[in-house]
Amino acid sequence: MGNGIGAVLVSLDGDYYPFTNKLDFFCTNNIVEYGTCITSIRATIERKINVLEVYGDFALVVYQLKGELVMRDPKLINYKRLVLELIKEFDDITFYYLSRYENQMTDALATLASMVKVNKQEDVKPIQMSIYEAPTHCYNIEKEENDDHSWNHDILHYVKNYEYPG
Repeated sequence: MGNGIGAVLVSLDGDYYPFTNKLDFFCTNNIVEYGTCITSIRATIERKINVLEVYGDFALVVYQLKGELVMRDPKLINYKRLVLELIKEFDDITFYYLSRYENQMTDALATLASMVKVNKQEDVKPIQMSIYEAPTHCYNIEKEENDDHSWNHDILHYVKNYEYPG
């Protein structure tokens, strides 16, 4: 259903800002890799960031931008040229390769973006992800002020008597 891009911006304070994009046109995996890099760099430019470390599992892009791998695919020339133009916006930018295992969050975001069907006229609202260290029902169940019964009283009543509480 298309290709997905996933990226996470991480601030110096350790705050995470995940985002995804869907590429709704035919493209190769290498074009997706360049698209991920371009999208991530543009997102940091919008936030007026001057120093950037890019960690990605897009090995081809990382090694081509570092000059360690020769560009052989003519379809990628304009993508590389755009990245080289965008990185002029930074005082310092460094590219590092990570394995997919070390980059699971962005891989999951890319998969999500590729699978979701969205009306082309609307944006999907940002995704917020929280990590809980205790069962979520502990956070969601609150005892009513004037209720002398436990939280599961109505459920037990229904199970025993097959009738809804009145």
